[in-house]
Amino acid sequence: MSAIDNKDTGFDDSSVEPGVWRFAKARRATVIVDAENYFRNMQQAMLQAKKRILLIGWDFDTRIHLDKGRRWWQRGRSKEYPARLGSFILWLNRHRPELEIRILKWSYGFLKFFTRGSMTLDLMRWAPRRRIDFKFDTAHPVACSHHQKIVVIDDHVAVCGGIDMTTHRWDTREHKEDDPRRKRPRGSYYDPWHDATMMVEGEVASALGELGRDRWERAGGKPLTPVGEVEGSAWPEDLEAQFEDVEIGIARTRAKYKEAPQICEIADLFVKQISEAKEYIYAESQYFASRKIADAICKRMSEPNPPEVLIVHPKNAEGWLEQQAMDNARAQLVKAIGEVDPHGQFNLYVPYTGETPIYVHAKIMIIDDRIMRIGSANMNNRSMGLDSECDMFIDASRPGNEHAKTPIARLRHDLLAEHCGLDPEEVPGLLSRYGSMHRMIQQIGTDRSRTLRRFDLEDTNAVQENLAESELLDPEHPDDMFEPFADGGLFPRDTSLRRAKKKIKEKVT
Repeated sequence: MSAIDNKDTGFDDSSVEPGVWRFAKARRATVIVDAENYFRNMQQAMLQAKKRILLIGWDFDTRIHLDKGRRWWQRGRSKEYPARLGSFILWLNRHRPELEIRILKWSYGFLKFFTRGSMTLDLMRWAPRRRIDFKFDTAHPVACSHHQKIVVIDDHVAVCGGIDMTTHRWDTREHKEDDPRRKRPRGSYYDPWHDATMMVEGEVASALGELGRDRWERAGGKPLTPVGEVEGSAWPEDLEAQFEDVEIGIARTRAKYKEAPQICEIADLFVKQISEAKEYIYAESQYFASRKIADAICKRMSEPNPPEVLIVHPKNAEGWLEQQAMDNARAQLVKAIGEVDPHGQFNLYVPYTGETPIYVHAKIMIIDDRIMRIGSANMNNRSMGLDSECDMFIDASRPGNEHAKTPIARLRHDLLAEHCGLDPEEVPGLLSRYGSMHRMIQQIGTDRSRTLRRFDLEDTNAVQENLAESELLDPEHPDDMFEPFADGGLFPRDTSLRRAKKKIKEKVT
């Protein structure tokens, strides 16, 4: 039987409610901001693994160093094990005789992957070792991507978020304008990079383990059984828990492939959560190009008392092709929302360190300090129905989660402080004084090392607008890749977005 047949795997693929695959308890959970902290904590967690490490990602690069942000005298026991990821995996194999390590990477760039110099040597060194297994994930339609970023250790501790264990990710929370440590394996430097993920412990980690095993088998890996009971926990000793005894929801995106049906839980959850916002939405996203998310925001801006919506995102997408797809779509959507937002409740901001824009790769949304969600899904069409994605969320309004509201608020203050060059303790008072995030940012000025600057629309020509509206480069469904303007393109029929776009055209004519 096929490995993707649910009867064969016993995997429950159904949603427990619209927009949610599973709810599960976490004994501890913490949002880890920026890759310096993530790589260091991930190494400490892997050192404590007993039976299995399952790494699932969009990309994976053995050349990165997990603890390069610290000097040698700060690294404690690190002389015992290497910092370089490829050598560290081999060290674990040699020193943990019962530990198996399974790594799943998206298949894109298969040939380019083997041009990564020493990474090819790492794979050759791993190949004879039965307990290390590296696979490329091809179990998706043409031009789709496997975009989940999940790590599961012993089915007891897990990570889900936006950070891949690859190059061009490492940075500190200071995001210094010129940091010599922010360097690619071949020696070139890259600009500041902001990212985030969440580590969880307990039942929810087991659920992510179930999801990860299913993905592994769909990609052709041999079936993996649950780990079972292990002594102790892989939770890093120095990592403080932000949330304790909290229920966490899991949502997915997956394109239809063979017997596996399409799943659009993440899109449904975005629409639902945006519609329920009362006071404010704070979000961080690599893109703002999703027609479903933009339409949900457009509806809210059309209401008498809309919530404040503030999105932190990069100045531009990476690479020329992505800019044609994402930046031009962003311009069209922002114009449409602005047409129904006379009071300026909707704002996009770009973080800067000095005069250098910080690239935002994080995928976070906080609503009314009641809901916090984090994962791999961007605010673009691909993440709503095409690519494989996984998000987690905490809703403080659910029974037993009431105590989560305070740490969610602290996280929002902490992120605003990072971007504005403030102390987190300053943020609540400033928000209270100025009444909104947007007014606070405007009033505190830009005379600090890190600032948020309001995104100003750039002019686009007719060709760029038509390309963006066609969704040809950012489709929501596999069939849309070959059918420009499918379902109305970027402005679907009978939507608030379409009506706002029509008003713009009427003004021009």
